[in-house]
Amino acid sequence: MRSAVIVSVIASGYILIGCQKPPVVNEYGLVPGVVGEALSPGQLREIEHALDGLEVAPGLEATLFAAEPMLANPTNIDIDARGRVWVTEGINYRPQLNPQNPVRGESERILILEDTDGDGAADLRKVFYEGTDINAALGIAVFGNRVFVSVSPNIFVFVDEDGDDVADRKEVLFTGIKGVQHDHGAHAFTFGPDGRLYFNFGNEGKQLLDADSVQVVDASGEEVKEDGQPYRQGMVFRMNPDGTDFEVLGHNFRNNYEVAVDAFGTLWQSDNDDDGNRATRINFVMEYGNYGFRDEMTGADWRQRRTGWEEEIPQRHWHLNDPGVVPNLLQTGAGSPTGIAIYEGRLLPEVYWDQMIHTDAGPNVVRSYPVSKTGAGYKAEIVNILKGTHDQWFRPSDVAVAPDGSLIVSDWYDPGVGGHHVGDLAQGRLYRIAPPRTPYTVPTHDLSLPETAVIALRSPNVATRYLAWTALNVMGATAETALDELLDDPNPRMQARALWLLGQIEGRGASTVEMALADENEDIRIAGLRLARQLDLDLIPYIQQGADDPSPQVRREAAIALRHNDSPEAPALWARLAAQHDGVDRWYLEALGIAADRQWDAFFAAWQEQNREDWDTPAGRDIVWRARAEAALPLLTELILSPTTTDTERLRYFRALDFHPASPAKAALLGGLLAADHPRELDIRVLSLQHLAGSDAMETPATRDAIYSTLDDVRGTRAFLDLVDRFELADQGEALFTMALADPAGDLGKDAGRILLDLDGRERIAAAVAAASTEESTAIISLLDGVESNGSRGTLESLFRDPSLPLEVRRRALEAFGPGWQGENRVLTLLKEGVMPEELSATASSILFASTDSRRRGQAEQYFEPPSGMTGEALPAIEALVTMQGNPKEGAVVFAQFCSTCHVVQGHGVDFGPALTEIGNKLTPEALYTAILYPDAGIGFGYEGYVLKLKDGSEAVGYILNQSGDEIRLREAGGRTNSYSVSDVASKEMLGQSLMPALGRSLRQEELVDLVAYLKD
Repeated sequence: MRSAVIVSVIASGYILIGCQKPPVVNEYGLVPGVVGEALSPGQLREIEHALDGLEVAPGLEATLFAAEPMLANPTNIDIDARGRVWVTEGINYRPQLNPQNPVRGESERILILEDTDGDGAADLRKVFYEGTDINAALGIAVFGNRVFVSVSPNIFVFVDEDGDDVADRKEVLFTGIKGVQHDHGAHAFTFGPDGRLYFNFGNEGKQLLDADSVQVVDASGEEVKEDGQPYRQGMVFRMNPDGTDFEVLGHNFRNNYEVAVDAFGTLWQSDNDDDGNRATRINFVMEYGNYGFRDEMTGADWRQRRTGWEEEIPQRHWHLNDPGVVPNLLQTGAGSPTGIAIYEGRLLPEVYWDQMIHTDAGPNVVRSYPVSKTGAGYKAEIVNILKGTHDQWFRPSDVAVAPDGSLIVSDWYDPGVGGHHVGDLAQGRLYRIAPPRTPYTVPTHDLSLPETAVIALRSPNVATRYLAWTALNVMGATAETALDELLDDPNPRMQARALWLLGQIEGRGASTVEMALADENEDIRIAGLRLARQLDLDLIPYIQQGADDPSPQVRREAAIALRHNDSPEAPALWARLAAQHDGVDRWYLEALGIAADRQWDAFFAAWQEQNREDWDTPAGRDIVWRARAEAALPLLTELILSPTTTDTERLRYFRALDFHPASPAKAALLGGLLAADHPRELDIRVLSLQHLAGSDAMETPATRDAIYSTLDDVRGTRAFLDLVDRFELADQGEALFTMALADPAGDLGKDAGRILLDLDGRERIAAAVAAASTEESTAIISLLDGVESNGSRGTLESLFRDPSLPLEVRRRALEAFGPGWQGENRVLTLLKEGVMPEELSATASSILFASTDSRRRGQAEQYFEPPSGMTGEALPAIEALVTMQGNPKEGAVVFAQFCSTCHVVQGHGVDFGPALTEIGNKLTPEALYTAILYPDAGIGFGYEGYVLKLKDGSEAVGYILNQSGDEIRLREAGGRTNSYSVSDVASKEMLGQSLMPALGRSLRQEELVDLVAYLKD
C-alpha cells in the first residue's frame, strides 16, 4: 500500500507552498477537488483513486489508512491506546432476507489494523475473533483487555487474557435485544469521564435482558423494554462497567445510532428520521427526557392527526408541539446518520475543539456541529470536514479519535447506505484526517505513577482515558496530589476529568462537589451536580445552591437532580426553580417536567401556592401547559377561554389535555367548555368534542345534543368528518355520501367515503349503484376506487359479482378492485376457486398481466394466454444503465404514471411509501436502479409489509404505524390509515416481499433511465 503522505487530499496547499491567501471553498465549505471531476465512476472506485472523489475542509488532509483487501464493509471502529484500529465487518448482512447477497461463509471478523512503521497507513492485520455470532456487529469498544461488541440480540464482552490479540473468553453481558441483522438494533459502547459506560439501541431493540435472560430493571424501577410504560422506541443507557446501576437516560428515538459523552458528562446523539422526511436530527440528551418519535401517551405515529401539529413535516416528525418532548438541537435534513465522537484534542483546527464529529452515510459526509449555549440548552451550526462530492459510494460509518488527536473515519463504501441491502461486499476503507503532513504518532504512557497516569488522562483518545481513569481510581488517595494539580489546568475539560476521579476518593466526595459548585465556570458546576448524583449524596443542599445559580444551564441540572426526590423540601425547591422560567426557554421547561415526574401534584401545588394571584404570565402559561397535575386542568380552561389567547395558543392548550388521563375533573372541564360563551364558541365546541371519549360522550344527553348541534354548524368540513368518525355516527350516512360524491378525488371526499364504509354504509352504496344510471354508477365506483379500506374492497367485490347489475358497471367495479397487492391476490383466489364470473375473464386477465409483479403475471398464465408482446424488452445490466443519460423532465412523467400512487416528490404524490424528494442525494444511480428493479432486496425500515387476516374472512395489507394492546393502525395503499381492533384480527404475518412492485417488466429502458435522472435531479 502506498504511503498515506503520497495518497492524500490536501486542503491547505497554501500553507505548504507559502501562499498568503486561503483556498477558495465550495458550497460545502470544502476545498473543491479537481481530479475527481475528470474521473469516471468506475475509476473513482479503484484504490489508487480512493481519495480523488473526496473533498476536505481547509487546514486538513485526508489520507488512506487502510483499504480492501485488508478489510471490507467496516460497520464500526474503535482505536486503542496503541493507536491500532479495531474494526467490525459487515459482510454477512441480512442474507436471510437478501439471498442474492453473497456471504464470506459462516463467520464474521473483528480485525486489528496497525501502522507499524509510522507512515500513517496500516501494514499489519490481525484477526481478533471470527464467528457467526458477530455477523454484522454494529458496535465495538476497547477497554483494556476487554472488548465490548454490540450485535443484536447480544452484548458480548471478549477478553484477551494473555495479551496475544486473540480473544480467549467470551461473556454475555446483555441479551434479548431485538433487531437481529438490523441497523436499528444494539449500538456501540463508550466510556464516560465518570467511569461509567454508555450505549444505546434503536427502535428495533425493544428490550434488554441480563445474561440469564431476566428482564433488566433500571435504577428508577422500570423495566427496560419498549411498551410505553414508560419507555418507547430507541433508548440510551448508562451503567457501571459490570452492568450494575443501570439507567435509561432518554427514550423515544427512532435510530439513535451512537452516543458520545464529553468531559462534563453531557450526552450527544444523532437520530434518523423516517426515510424521506428531511428530519434527521442531532440531540443534546437532557437526561431522562422523552424525544418524541412516537406519541408519548398512545404510541401513535407522527403522521396521525393531532391537535395543533406543526405545519412543517420535519418538525411534526418529532412531536415537537407536545408537552413533554425535549427539543432538538439541530435538524440536518435528509440523511442516514452513523458514528459520533467528541473531539477534545488540540491537533485539528480550533473550530473542531470540544465539538461533535459525526458521520452521515446518506449525504456522504463527515461533519462537526459547533455548539453554543442558549438558555438552558444549545444551538449548533454545521461545519463539513470530508465529503464524497464526486464519489457517492463514500459511506462513512464511524469516526474515532486517535491518541495523537487525528481522526480515523471508516467507510462502508457502497452504492447505498447499508440499510437493508448491500450493493458491494468487496470494498471498504479507513481514512485518517489530520493537518497536512502530520505523521501518525502514538504517545506512550506510564500508568504506574499518578503523575504520568494523569498525563494519559488528558488524552483525546477514549481507550487511553479508560486505562488512565482505571489506574488512577485504583490508586485512590495516592493519586490525590496529581489530580489536584490537574485542577489548575487552564482547560476546564481537564479540570472536569480530575473532578470525577477526586470525587471517588474516600472522604473527598462531598468536598469535591462543593468545590465544583463554587467554580466560576458553569460547566464545572454542572459536573459537580452530576457528580453529587453519582455519589448518591444528600442532594437537597446542592440543589438549593444550584436553584439560585445565575446560569439557566446549572438550574437545568439542579432540576434534573430533583427527579424522584421525595424529600419534604423537594416541592418548594421545584417551585423556586419554576419561578425562574422565562416563558420562552423550552429546554428549561422540559427540565422542570423531568424533575416533576411522579410528583406532579405536590410540585404543582407548591408552585400554585406561590403564584395564585399572578400565574397568568408567559412563564405561568408554559408551566400549566407542561404540567400533568390535575390542578392544572381548571387553569387550562381559563387559558382556552381567555380573550388574550390566540387561536394557535388555544390549539396548544387543547393538545395539553391529551396528556391528562380521563377523570371526572377532565370530563367536567370539557363539559364546561361545550357550554362556554366565547367569540370563538364554535371552535371551542369542536375542539372540546374532539377531546372527549366517544363512548362516554354519547351517554350524556347534554353532550349528545352538543354533538348534533355542532354537526349542523360544521357540515361539509373536516371537523364534521372528525366528529362523525370519533363518535361513530352511523346516522350521518347520507351527509357522508353527499360529501364523498361532491369531491371523490379530494381528501375530504375520500375520507368521507372511508368513514361511510367503516360505519357499514355498504348497503347504502350498493343500493345507490343499483338505482343509478350507468354513468352515475361509474361515478360512485370511482369514489370507491379512491378509498382504500376493507369496506371499499368488499363493496366493489359485491358489485362486480352481482349479476343483476349492467355488465359495464360490473367491469368498472372489477377494474377498480383488481390492481394492487390485495386486489390481484383476490382475483387469483377467485380464479382458483372457479367463481370469477366468465363474462369478466377478459378484465381479470388484463388486470393480472398488467401487474408490476412478475410473480402475479406468472400465476396468471395458469388461467389465461399471455397477451402478445407482454414479455417486454430485456433491460441491460445495472452497470450499463448507470452510464446512460436520461431526461429528468420525461422522468417526471414516468414518476407520475408509475410511482406517484405510493411516493411523494416535492409535495406531489401519495404518502404511502418513503418520500423521495431527496433520495437522489442519498442513493447513487446504482442503488436507485437496484431499488426500482429489485425492491425486495432492500425494504426500508418501518415499511415492511404485513397481512392482517381478519376474523370476518377479509384481509388488510400495509405497513404498521403503531400497535397498542387493543388496536393496530395500518398504513394501506393509497396513503390511507385504517385502525383494526386486535380482537378482530385472526393473524398478523409479515410479507416476504416489498409492498413496492418491481418495475423491470413495466418500464422501457428509456423510461427507466429517465426516471432515475428525475430522482437524481
